[in-house]
Amino acid sequence: MKIMTDWISFWDTQHSIYVNARHRDVHYRGLAEDLLHYVPSPDAVVLDYGCGEALYAGVVAAAARRLILVEAPPGVVAALTARFAAEPRIEIITPDRLAEQPDHGVDLIVLHSVAQYLSAAAFAALLAQFRRLLRPGGLLIVGDVIPPDLSPLADVLSLLRFARTQRFLGAALIGLARTLASDYARLRMTLGFARYDAPAMLAKLAAAGFSGARAASNIGHNQRRMTFLARPV
Repeated sequence: MKIMTDWISFWDTQHSIYVNARHRDVHYRGLAEDLLHYVPSPDAVVLDYGCGEALYAGVVAAAARRLILVEAPPGVVAALTARFAAEPRIEIITPDRLAEQPDHGVDLIVLHSVAQYLSAAAFAALLAQFRRLLRPGGLLIVGDVIPPDLSPLADVLSLLRFARTQRFLGAALIGLARTLASDYARLRMTLGFARYDAPAMLAKLAAAGFSGARAASNIGHNQRRMTFLARPV
């Protein structure tokens, strides 16, 4: 699928989405802290699909028995493998290896800031995989879902508020200017993002065999986007 191929290639480059090291650090630290609230027990198996650089995956792994990080870009996979080589609880796999995972062996699946890059067919196929992998009573988190009426300007303002509170506002202003002239902006304009309002996302989840609800808050800093919690039925 071209949309996935193009985005995977982008994420395997030296992009400017994170405007500096502090932005990258506080972004991944915040995600890890948010996800900790959802790890059901110290014996849990957690799968994070499209985890990115996952700088603080060790924090989540320490609260679980096993953490499976799933990524596609080769450079990102290599970096994750090197970063967590000494972490016995963390396993790095690529999406094609998801089929090798046993049925009903995962307690928590995280799909954060990924759904917008997937075609409807690819998203449905992935949800079917997740339905197979989750234990009865397990939890699927679909985070950072973009509603149809959310403008790019709203995303920019959310980032600037986050940058101000986390003390990287100057770098954020420079980074936004770089991003506007980058391949990210071009890809977003040409490929677009998949967007879902709450009823549409709940319908997608129901069609895949999940009972879902919108969470009270989104994972991460952008509270104009949405997180959904779903369990297999």
